[in-house]
Amino acid sequence: MELELTRCTVRNWKWRDRESIVWHANNRNVWINLRDRFPYPYTDGDAKRWLDSVVGIQPETNFAIVAGGEAIGGIGFAIQHDVAYRSAEIGYWLGEEFWGRGIATEALVAVTEYAFSSFNLCRIYALAFAWNPASARVLEKAGYIFEGRLRKSVTKDGQTIDQLLYATIRD
Repeated sequence: MELELTRCTVRNWKWRDRESIVWHANNRNVWINLRDRFPYPYTDGDAKRWLDSVVGIQPETNFAIVAGGEAIGGIGFAIQHDVAYRSAEIGYWLGEEFWGRGIATEALVAVTEYAFSSFNLCRIYALAFAWNPASARVLEKAGYIFEGRLRKSVTKDGQTIDQLLYATIRD
């Protein structure tokens, strides 16, 4: 999949993205807002393991966010299982130098539409750490609705914090 957007392109991950992933992902300010499975420091080996897990995998649910010809972040969704099989959790990250430009919002809108049109989904949701109002704003600008606060639901960097639950639905 490749979506040419105004501020960025959303496309499949490629092996050539390895160097740029390390460059943009190896940043504590990026890591602090993501789950611990996203490592810090972020090494070349981490990028190789990530690309091993996503390049050529079907169905396509994980994508690079590209600007200026290089991968500057990622976005993807995980289709849930069992009774939640029509729901997916979506997540995204962006290199710090690209924050505040509307890139994450544009990518989120495009991938949300792709997920709804390509899979049998009726709900897509995201969880933002309460200390990350910028991510909550991205979700709101992309049309996601705040559904609730999950109090003291995660521990990141030694602090137990709340998460904010956002979702969008389609009939």
